[in-house]
Amino acid sequence: MTPNEALAGIAAGRRLPVYLVVGAERYLKDRVVAALREACLAGGVVGFNEDKFTAGEGDVERVVSACRTAPMMAKARFILCRNVDRWDRASSEDSDDESKKAAPLDLLFAYAKAPIPSSCLVLVGEKLDGRRKLSALAKSEDFVVNCEPLDGRALLAFVKDNCRKRGNPIDDEMAEFLAEIAGPELGHVEDAIERLSLFAGSGNAIDEAAISECVVRVRKDDTWALVEAVGTRDLPRALKTLADCYDPRDRGLPLLGALAWSLRQLLKFVAATEAGASEGEAAKKAGVFQPFRARELGQKARRFRGKELERILLALADADRALKGSKRPAEEILHELVIRLCGTGPARGPAASAASARR
Repeated sequence: MTPNEALAGIAAGRRLPVYLVVGAERYLKDRVVAALREACLAGGVVGFNEDKFTAGEGDVERVVSACRTAPMMAKARFILCRNVDRWDRASSEDSDDESKKAAPLDLLFAYAKAPIPSSCLVLVGEKLDGRRKLSALAKSEDFVVNCEPLDGRALLAFVKDNCRKRGNPIDDEMAEFLAEIAGPELGHVEDAIERLSLFAGSGNAIDEAAISECVVRVRKDDTWALVEAVGTRDLPRALKTLADCYDPRDRGLPLLGALAWSLRQLLKFVAATEAGASEGEAAKKAGVFQPFRARELGQKARRFRGKELERILLALADADRALKGSKRPAEEILHELVIRLCGTGPARGPAASAASARR
């Protein structure tokens, strides 16, 4: 089931005795866990009806024993076991005795087949081997909650829905921009929306100025200046613009996100025009509907071809991984990125076109 389906069932009083909550999106997992905890412990004595475990730091027998303990002055007993996939990994790495290795998951499987209705066992992890008996049972009995990262339309809908709930409308273009620079982790996106809502004030729309002030801390004009410098292969200008935009507090990640958003918008426009669309039609496909913005986008797009933009976006993805997973100085990574981008193919700006005509 999806997180929303699980939350709807909990809100309607259809709590299950066992949940397997898996996936890479921590925000969604935390929401499901919090809702289950509230449903179980509301009106009861929390200290007597809640047990928390971490797989690998205690025996699985203690988890099962807690599940078999009756609640005290509460609707249900809440038992949470995090990192349950540690027992799955241990099953593949330990001794050759498979039955011994899989014992923790087998015990949980045995309990899940006949759980105690007055207890709620919540098993949380990243991913379990689908061949495990516990995984197969969770799927067949529909108690697995898949919490995977949102992308595309789902992430855009998350942004718009959360802005609407706070009383701050946001259009599709700005929602996509915010998703790009604050996402994809939903916890970061929600934090950004909360700050934007406080900045904008109740009932006011979230616009580019608010996002630039509260989230990315760089104006879109500066982002486009960097895009144009890359488009003309003007390395000195590109490096100067990078230095002006870079904020060491965030390792340049929001800047990289804003740059990727701008280039994806260009790619949609260029791909549409290369397929025969008019400038106006191409702008709409890129999410731009105002005539003057469409003309600006068309002027910027003339510096790029679709394949070239795809190569640039791949380079940005490489830099994003390096910024998030490397201990190298962020400025060094971004500096190398700009050099790489400005060295990708010949310049296609007005100056280059004029030079080509003279030849």
